[in-house]
Amino acid sequence: MKKVIYLGGLGEEGVGLSEHLSSRAEVGKILASGKARATILRAAVIIGAGGASFEMLRHLVERLPVMVCPRWIETRIQPIALKDVIGYLVGCLFNAAAAGQTFDIGGPEILTYHKMMQEYAAARGLARRLIIVVPFLTPLLSAYWVDLMTPIPSGIAHPLIEGMKNEVICRDNRIDEYVAIRKTSFRDAVRAAVSEGKPGHEAEIKSGK
Repeated sequence: MKKVIYLGGLGEEGVGLSEHLSSRAEVGKILASGKARATILRAAVIIGAGGASFEMLRHLVERLPVMVCPRWIETRIQPIALKDVIGYLVGCLFNAAAAGQTFDIGGPEILTYHKMMQEYAAARGLARRLIIVVPFLTPLLSAYWVDLMTPIPSGIAHPLIEGMKNEVICRDNRIDEYVAIRKTSFRDAVRAAVSEGKPGHEAEIKSGK
């Protein structure tokens, strides 16, 4: 029997869900409605070298000791290490009972984007960043600011930033009943991602999370 495993995005469906996350949810529904039995894995930010969200975080924190940020940096998020994502994908591939199901996958910590920036700085041995939260910085203005400060293409960065207003945390942990892995802490995931980058070169930016 043919099997499909799709890596989509976390996010509660509804009126407030961003276009980016809504499109990923729609792809999952289309695949689940096909003849092949689809396993849908839903993840938030993936911490790995070259991932657009991770590279955005990396460039902002390493380049800016002081940041003026919008209110969405207080949104809760459950990041996951790249190696843990791979572990879940491989585990589902070889577990027939996972076919036809949808699972949330995440790391062991629930953070805010604010906390994630400070944890990144700590993992890299950087001084604690001064982060000033202001209410008037819109997603569009935030996107233009990211355009100036990071190498992330605007066509990738803008949809990701628009989605940062949505809380993205695991609502259930059923995946642990099917695939048992030792979850990687955020700081360890950061250290691994940085070590995987090409020395002296910008990491290749990958689309998606």
